[in-house]
Amino acid sequence: MPRITTSRTRRTRRAAALTAAGAAALVSLTPTAAQAHGAVFNPVSRIAACYAEGPETPKSQVCKDLVADSGTQPLYDWNEVNIANADGNHRALIPDGKLCSANREKYRALDWARTDWPATAVSPGPFGFKVRVTAPHSGTMTMYITKQGFDPTQPLKWSDLDSTPAAVYATTRTSTDGYYAFNGTLPSRTGRHIVYMVWQRNDSPEAFYSCSDVTFGTAAATAGTATAARTTAEAPTEAEIADGAALSTVSHAGHGGDEQPPALSAESAAAPASPLPLALAGAGALAAFGAGSVLVARRRGGN
Repeated sequence: MPRITTSRTRRTRRAAALTAAGAAALVSLTPTAAQAHGAVFNPVSRIAACYAEGPETPKSQVCKDLVADSGTQPLYDWNEVNIANADGNHRALIPDGKLCSANREKYRALDWARTDWPATAVSPGPFGFKVRVTAPHSGTMTMYITKQGFDPTQPLKWSDLDSTPAAVYATTRTSTDGYYAFNGTLPSRTGRHIVYMVWQRNDSPEAFYSCSDVTFGTAAATAGTATAARTTAEAPTEAEIADGAALSTVSHAGHGGDEQPPALSAESAAAPASPLPLALAGAGALAAFGAGSVLVARRRGGN
């Protein structure tokens, strides 16, 4: 016998469908925290150092000039200096003089060839690199350093980088307390240099880049003047990271690969209340409303 669909059945199905769709829409509209990828914290990268000073009240002249030139948003987005479709073609996509910004206009100030960038005092030999990641990715992180004789008053070129990396590290989709920590070796150098990071994902064509200013020599390591204090790089604290998170505009979603939730450091403050319970409560209310609609439809159909 052919199945007969009554008008009452059709109304019931429509009400149920609208209820499910409304609940799904409510959950999808629930705001999510901004997510991005990471920055070098040892030696401290340029963008991390300026963010640590405070985007609204930077202390060093170069960070003040960065904000005056590009605004505060690049600093709030400290964990995103990337090229979404790099796919290993770093030299082809990033011209000389644009290495620190990854040739992105948003981060153009990072390319300034100045000697007053906050710097990390280092010495030749073993060095513990540390990268704060807010979204770990599978790939390869390569740390280069400029050759002896590098002139920091000139824009950084690919040819300025030593062909032998100071470290090569295979990254995974997990991190320890929000960090990748690995060892490398800094060669013999004197004066001011740049450590340049290239982090190429292998689950996506996306890549990330970073410039960290370092100083070699006992004078740099022991300088105690007020000027030296102002130009010593400091990494952001977990509290500072948390304070600026709401003003970040970047997201790691949509770049391919096995995307992971943001990694949180064990030192971070308590996370803000999740919007999920509110969304579920709203969805429940909407479902209840839909159920009521179904009952009304049934009663009308029975009249």
